[in-house]
Amino acid sequence: MDFPFNRIKGGVGAPQGFLTSAVSCGIKTPGSSRLDLALIYSEKPCSSAGTFTTNRVKAAPVRVSQAHLRKGDLRAIIANSGNANACTGVQGIHDANAMCDAVAKPLKLNRSQIGVASTGVIGLPMPAMRMEPKYDELLERLGPKNGSDVAAAIITSDTHAKEVAISFEIGEHRVRLGGCVKGAGMISPSMATMLCFITTDANLSSDNLRKAVLECVEDSFNRITIDGDMSTNDTVMVLANGASGMPVARRNSAACKQFREALRWLMLELAKAVVRDGERVTKFVTVKVEGARTYLDAKKVAEAVCKSALVKSSWNGGDPNWGRIIHAVGYSRARIREELVDIHIGGKAACIGGLQASTPMDELRDAVAHPEFEIVINLNQGDADYVMYSSDLSPEYIDFNRSEYAYWKQARKDGLV
Repeated sequence: MDFPFNRIKGGVGAPQGFLTSAVSCGIKTPGSSRLDLALIYSEKPCSSAGTFTTNRVKAAPVRVSQAHLRKGDLRAIIANSGNANACTGVQGIHDANAMCDAVAKPLKLNRSQIGVASTGVIGLPMPAMRMEPKYDELLERLGPKNGSDVAAAIITSDTHAKEVAISFEIGEHRVRLGGCVKGAGMISPSMATMLCFITTDANLSSDNLRKAVLECVEDSFNRITIDGDMSTNDTVMVLANGASGMPVARRNSAACKQFREALRWLMLELAKAVVRDGERVTKFVTVKVEGARTYLDAKKVAEAVCKSALVKSSWNGGDPNWGRIIHAVGYSRARIREELVDIHIGGKAACIGGLQASTPMDELRDAVAHPEFEIVINLNQGDADYVMYSSDLSPEYIDFNRSEYAYWKQARKDGLV
């Protein structure tokens, strides 16, 4: 960022006026001590905003949260892991509403002031009989220092919890911004990624917050891909309660722009963390497209390269195969001229003017041997550019994703299917 800030502890619970908690219900595995139900609550009224999956198959909590945000601002978010509550019909809507109702009355809120999110296996009804006895404990545990528990409670195939919090000055006021994200597989967002919750004690109107969230999601979560799959549950929700004491930031004011820059930075940090923790990935790759005629052309090229199974497989094998990259450029439907395309891998020229560059192959292999490297594709046709963040595709990814439905046996024991 262009202004000073400090990293702080606490994740989504770091901003003033927010209380968080998490408990273990055994949603996926009965008897498990793993945290799987979380709550975020603002003691003060909030501005709120959210973005959700554009997949036409939407999970029940996505539909419920979208409806609640249309009615007004949220004050709390309840979320679970272990079950996506997706493709569960009318019962799924009932279960998502029941999660909201379980915390709304004790917090003296309306149901529509609660956002709800779920992640896990698709197609199984929620095991409400294991969740209901835990709601009292979830509410009792609400406190200002439990943000990291929320980050832990929403993970599924992630290898670790992912959270970031910062503090910075807006005018004479110290502002805090914190967030957590989960996501490792089914990552090719067209709005956001899996589940992400962000809180801030900055003071913004709902309109300004919504605009900031849409812009920052486009520059962060919409720029990542792991496996090219879009989830049914993708959700980003942001709450701003003004507890820092700063005056409300007016549209296009310096304060509003400063907050938006901080939010963009935080979202991008969380988005990159998702890619680095992708299911069995070994490489984090930044793909920059330059010299495109239009922004849309640059975006098409970046997405084609980042989603190509052939390209991603070559990254996994340490193969600097620029031929696979330029073939993805060619089918991207962007306006390109083969004889103008330059490709650099790890700062080394691999392709110049659509032809093999003179860089020794050993140098290119060394570039892709690193766990993180950058690919720059210059179309040499204009001034537009676009950046995406991607990963390799490993044999272990395939093996890991062959057995997700093994625990349907438990669902049958529960009488849910």
